[in-house]
Amino acid sequence: MSDERRRGVSVRIAGEEHTIRADAEPEYLRACARHVDDRVAEIRGKGGLIETHKATILAALSIADELFQAREELERVRREAGTRAGALARRLERGLAEQD
Repeated sequence: MSDERRRGVSVRIAGEEHTIRADAEPEYLRACARHVDDRVAEIRGKGGLIETHKATILAALSIADELFQAREELERVRREAGTRAGALARRLERGLAEQD
């Protein structure tokens, strides 16, 4: 583990400095923090004088919503791919059986 990972990565979210310690690469953590910070700024920009902690909660809910939607879409795509793969396998089996 790199020294930077051991001592933590410093990030700024909603104007506050935070030290994150995780197994992830430091640049990945910074990218995640930027995403959260951008979402908080977006919400604060739309909501007027919303308190930082409330904007942060709304940002977390918004990002969680995106995650859940992405998971649902991934599951839909997996089901569709499985259905198509099954249909293709059946067509191949029929084609091979006709050759015999």
